Amino acid sequence: MLRDRLLDLGLCISNTCAMSSPKRKRDDDNQIQFTDDDYVPYVPVRERRAEKYRKLATVLRKPVEREDSEPDSDQDAPRAGPQSNVALIDQAAELKKKEKPKSEVEKELELEKQILQAQTQKKALFSAQELAKDVHYTEPLKTSWRPPRHIREMSSAQLDEIRQKWHILVEGNDIPPPIKSFKEMRLPDAIVRHLKEKGITKPTPIQVQGLPTVLSGRDMIGIAFTGSGKTLVFTLPLVMLALEAEVKLPFVPGEGPVGMILCPSRELARQTYDVAMGMCQALERHGNFPSLRVLLCMGGISMAEQADALRKGPHILVATPGRLQDMLEKGKINLAGCRYLCMDEADRMIDLGFEDDVRNIMSYFKGQRQTLLFSATMPKKIQNFAKSALVQPVVVNVGRAGAANLDVIQEVEYVKQEAKIVYLLECLQKTPPPVLIFAENKNDVDDIHEYLLLKGVDCVAIHGGKDQAEREYAIKAFKESKADVLVATDVASKGLDFAQIQHVINYDMPKEIEDYVHRIGRTGRSGKTGVATTFINRNSSEQILLDLKYLLKEAKQRVPPVLEALEDPNEKFRKPGGDIVEGLDVDCTFCGGLGHRITNCPKLEAQRRQQMSSHRSMHAGAGAGEY
Repeated sequence: MLRDRLLDLGLCISNTCAMSSPKRKRDDDNQIQFTDDDYVPYVPVRERRAEKYRKLATVLRKPVEREDSEPDSDQDAPRAGPQSNVALIDQAAELKKKEKPKSEVEKELELEKQILQAQTQKKALFSAQELAKDVHYTEPLKTSWRPPRHIREMSSAQLDEIRQKWHILVEGNDIPPPIKSFKEMRLPDAIVRHLKEKGITKPTPIQVQGLPTVLSGRDMIGIAFTGSGKTLVFTLPLVMLALEAEVKLPFVPGEGPVGMILCPSRELARQTYDVAMGMCQALERHGNFPSLRVLLCMGGISMAEQADALRKGPHILVATPGRLQDMLEKGKINLAGCRYLCMDEADRMIDLGFEDDVRNIMSYFKGQRQTLLFSATMPKKIQNFAKSALVQPVVVNVGRAGAANLDVIQEVEYVKQEAKIVYLLECLQKTPPPVLIFAENKNDVDDIHEYLLLKGVDCVAIHGGKDQAEREYAIKAFKESKADVLVATDVASKGLDFAQIQHVINYDMPKEIEDYVHRIGRTGRSGKTGVATTFINRNSSEQILLDLKYLLKEAKQRVPPVLEALEDPNEKFRKPGGDIVEGLDVDCTFCGGLGHRITNCPKLEAQRRQQMSSHRSMHAGAGAGEY
């Protein structure tokens, strides 16, 4: 029974299929017969897919036929471009053929821009928290200081005339006006009297524009030759800020500082501390103002000597990065209320060796701060980086960044290596004491010191290998004229002020032209003239000698024949015309040297070698720890 029903059901299905297919015929026994028309050839899947894509491409290439009833908004509908059937690689190759071929000079300039951009992407002046939260400050800090009315009402042309007269170059928005006297800067009489006692009766060019800028609360990049009075520009406004804070609400234990100054060396920190202390004592002595506490935080000294200032809360902090980090980590110093930060010799502070230290210190700030960067040598690498990190900065430039002091007579002499120490005695006869001698390494300093003592010369020596007591004794004896000669490494080359020094001797040429500029800047300070004698020989690098050659030419100094004979591989950049852009800066944008470019900068190469060696040592240590 079930079988009959299934046969009937199959017959019904067959009849239905047969009725729906007109090409199929039935015979007398109701069987379906297939004809030749029923045959369909097999097409592989790959060919069917290719045919489908061809039809789709044909449809896309046809112009779209629009009806009149179609709205006008469809005019912006995306359509295939005129070269939609040409591969992108072929289109790029075709465009490259149409471009004008670049000269070797243009290619090298593009390479320099890429190198400089890679070096200026660091953000050392921001803390890790600010970088993580993407914090951006858009407005500079406000202060209560205002210039006098008659200066505020001066026209832009009058202000530019003053800047031109003092050879001051400025960059930025809403630049504060230059002020030509301390009295018009609205400083307390006690400060003006203190400056007169120090022999400072009128401001220098960097002070004419720099002091109003800092007193206004603006971030600033200060560039001026050595001995131009930069220290006063960032120390005096900080003393005024601390005085205002103390008068409004006296400090209690645990508070402070209101501002701090970072220095790259202990000697420079000590000198800055003495300048700030002198002003604070003058305010208390001559002006009956409250006492201000200045804390010196640096290695080599016992903090117990300053326990009173630390316990009561310092108003001003002068520090070196290493000791400051230690004090911050121990919780002995609080930067929650600090809103003033100055970096003296900023090109060194932001450099590779201090970047991690500076970022770590920044993490202890709790809000926006006024940031100041000062140096005599400020390459474009540091300037571009600082402009991106500061808030609407004002750049005050007195002379080219990295240029030598024009008040120094530079003499370069070729002396054989074995004859240098003997020739020193003859060089000492050029001028009366005091004389400063620079050597590249500690062993040379000790050798020179011992040789001069044997020859009966009163001299002292400092270098990084001596303890702090010895270093401070040497500096004090030299400043007080108890010693005629000071022999030192580059620890004494940056920022130290020796007012009476007349002669600087470079026992050997430094490895970087920036160090040379700082060395010779220890003389010829505050408008006085001085002499700088430099020994060169075959041991000196040719690149540094090229830098020296063009530095002498820039300062209109005599160039010895041994330097004139040097061939310059970058001469093509110095000749205008042809493919070279006229007015091109012929200096290294990384270190400021005039005899080479960033593509062959010895300082950049040294930093790369240092990075590679640190990476190798790190990986070697990690590999050793795995076993």
